[in-house]
Amino acid sequence: MNSNGKAESPINVFLLVQNRLVREVVTRLFSKQSGMSVAGTGHESTRAFDELAIRPCDVLLLDSVETLGELGKIVDANDGLKKIKVLLFGMEEDPGCFLRAVQWGACGYLLNDASSTEMIAAVRGIARGEAVCPPKLCKRLFEHVSSGFFRDPEKVGQRGHAANELTCRQRQLMALVAKGMTNKEIAATLQLSEFTVKNHIRRVMRHLRAGTRHQAVDVIRTSGLYLSA
Repeated sequence: MNSNGKAESPINVFLLVQNRLVREVVTRLFSKQSGMSVAGTGHESTRAFDELAIRPCDVLLLDSVETLGELGKIVDANDGLKKIKVLLFGMEEDPGCFLRAVQWGACGYLLNDASSTEMIAAVRGIARGEAVCPPKLCKRLFEHVSSGFFRDPEKVGQRGHAANELTCRQRQLMALVAKGMTNKEIAATLQLSEFTVKNHIRRVMRHLRAGTRHQAVDVIRTSGLYLSA
């Protein structure tokens, strides 16, 4: 019931999940929930997108950021798909992956240790117009947005040029920072001392005029450079 005492329409969910077992388990989970219905399921994105155009849903559950990227390519051609709210689940705590998901239009991002209760609550929240994400990644989103606040085109160009001046070793090190690795883990991976790693990161931050190591990663990505360890 809503605030006016009228029965609310059920939340229609569509599951586009690669793993068959996971898809079946999640389908049963939502089929048992009051006020929810499963509009459809699938694992092939192209076929599922065609079905969504015919039988639209309220919330689309995905287990792949790449699938979300594919969806974005066809959304502009179908106004009905623009209304669908996307929840990604089973995700890694990867800031880069999370930021891509936000940029591609996701409303929710659940990690791979989320419970069934959290998943159901996330779907209900998203259907109400809320956004859902882990607190740590939410903080990362704030940092990402604030790093670009009050930027002007000239400064963006200068920092992009500075990013292209980084050495191969610096780019390799920052690729590991982008993965969320600690200085100790980076040192072990690259066979360097933690002191050396810390100095490298500080030099990169100064060179890029970044306030944090994560902002430095954002500047590098914005410049168009591909970070690969």
